[in-house]
Amino acid sequence: MPYIMTLMSLFAADSIIKYQIEKRDVVSEPSAAGSRIVVKRYHNRGAMLNIGDKNQDWIALLSLVFSAFVTGIFAATLELRGKHLLKTGLALILGGAYSNTYDRLRRKYVVDYFSIHVVNTEKCSNRLLRKLDDKLSSIVFNLADFGIIIGAMLSVISKLGSE
Repeated sequence: MPYIMTLMSLFAADSIIKYQIEKRDVVSEPSAAGSRIVVKRYHNRGAMLNIGDKNQDWIALLSLVFSAFVTGIFAATLELRGKHLLKTGLALILGGAYSNTYDRLRRKYVVDYFSIHVVNTEKCSNRLLRKLDDKLSSIVFNLADFGIIIGAMLSVISKLGSE
């Protein structure tokens, strides 16, 4: 049950944030206090990094198939004793996958809403770090993306630990 609650909580939290972001045009820069998170509204019509944005229907179908496949694995894993790290990882993957798949099917795009600045570019004189920061800050994420990434890492760690 805690795994299903994890899945549902991630889906709900990401959906609520996406709703709030869509309700108003949120654009901000890092605060004067040096915040590294920038809130922006971005409509990702493809998959990761907008790959496949010209084939939205295929991306939505692949997302649906992937979600169904992982749901089957998750359901089978729930019957196993132990395997807490794997179950948590799969719950996070599915919470994120369901949220992004829902967006693809309903909105025809995924709502992404924040990016991260690595360095304070105003105070950084290193050209390489500034260029790296420019590249990284142009990538826009959502909470579901982090659920998928963290869930995948936990799943891999659980498999490495069991061998």
